[in-house]
Amino acid sequence: MSTLRTPAVAGQFYPGDAVTLSSQIRAFLGEAGERVADAPKAIIAPHAGYIYSGPVAAHAYAHLTPLKDTIRRVVLLGPCHRVPVNGMALSSAEAFTTPLGRVDVDHSLDETLLTLPGVQVYDDTHTHEHSLEVHIPFLQTVLGTFLLLPIVVGQAAPQDVAAVLEQAWGGSETLIVVSTDLSHYLAYDAAQAIDRETCTAIEHLDPAAITDSQACGRMPLKGLLALAKDKGMNIRTLDLRNSGDTAGPRDRVVGYGAWALWESGGEASLNSTTQSQKTDQDQDDVFAAKTRALLNDHGDVFLQIAKGSIVHALSHGGPLVPAIDTMPPEMTEIGACFVTLNKNDRLRGCIGSPEAWRPLATDVAENAYRAAFKDPRFPPLKADEADELDIHLSVLSPAHPITFTDEGDLMYKLRPNVDGLIIEDMGRRALFLPSVWKQLPDARPFLEHLKVKAGLGANHWSDTFKAYRFIAAETGAAWDDIPLN
Repeated sequence: MSTLRTPAVAGQFYPGDAVTLSSQIRAFLGEAGERVADAPKAIIAPHAGYIYSGPVAAHAYAHLTPLKDTIRRVVLLGPCHRVPVNGMALSSAEAFTTPLGRVDVDHSLDETLLTLPGVQVYDDTHTHEHSLEVHIPFLQTVLGTFLLLPIVVGQAAPQDVAAVLEQAWGGSETLIVVSTDLSHYLAYDAAQAIDRETCTAIEHLDPAAITDSQACGRMPLKGLLALAKDKGMNIRTLDLRNSGDTAGPRDRVVGYGAWALWESGGEASLNSTTQSQKTDQDQDDVFAAKTRALLNDHGDVFLQIAKGSIVHALSHGGPLVPAIDTMPPEMTEIGACFVTLNKNDRLRGCIGSPEAWRPLATDVAENAYRAAFKDPRFPPLKADEADELDIHLSVLSPAHPITFTDEGDLMYKLRPNVDGLIIEDMGRRALFLPSVWKQLPDARPFLEHLKVKAGLGANHWSDTFKAYRFIAAETGAAWDDIPLN
């Protein structure tokens, strides 16, 4: 008698009827775009309700659409949310079903896998588990016919998960999928910070850097990263967002990310771990660590300088000149910053330096003054407005040129919520800080609005178009919370 694992969350996490489900998935894939390139050996993607994580997962699955005739088996690993398991659980079911139909389970390796540490057959943990189920309709849409090896991972050491993956690795016909969400139920900014740290650990294939609070699927994720490092695999971040960017409120968000991994030698043209990009990433990591420490130690003083410069200008008509000879040397190193003023949660001024050319403390004072009084989009600040202001300071890394073949490739290479972007063409130039992703979470509108800001038109493109990416470290406070000496 055939045993089927029937859907547990159809109609909840994703549409329960085939027509609506197929339409929604294809819409997600269409928004993500498609790349005809070497087959990824593995992908990492989230498993929340589709309205929240579907757009992010699609960035991983879009890579598989040209591979319908290549991939014949999918090894799918995810965490347990309902019925705990000690180790890893195989399923005895002959097939998993969704509204899109049946996917047969590959039992050819069961006997071998059951000899490995922690592996068992345990159907109870599969019965109501959504972390695997939500991926199957995506796989059915992009691959068609394939065999499924579903594994629920509970408390399991990375080396044990890696041993299972090594045994199931196969060749080009086999795809590895790891299911994980990132941080859970943090405020938007806090989630972004911790998810970026997780993303960095994933990009560096560093499972030890991922703590218990950073990813619910950390057990299968760590196993994949450990094996990928041993195999010298290449990895690329495809998307990094949270539910506040897709369909939810921003007071309690869940983080999502999508990554693709290639075996050594594959996908060199798209991989972010080519040597030049590795160098850029390493430089960004050094900058991020150094600047986080700087703002932890002196962020309050920089905000006092910004507020003091505005107060000075209200009385004297010009910016404050900081006494940099009395400051710690790290505050007076050459640096670039943007100062953003918000009034009642709406932009009131934003001016900055795209490149470092003067002491950072001086840059803060001058740009705070200019944001308040010289932003051409707003009238000069009046004294009675000051109490309603929030002051935000962004310290910019050096910018790196982005190599791309066309506009689609440029959008594909942008890292939402991470990259600041500078574009230039036809004598026009404009910059968006990474914080702009909060208002424009998708690459296409992000780039289109930046082109409009530069005066180029949303659909402008030419062979001379240039783009540069940077990162930023940020701090900020309400006007009344910034004391002046």
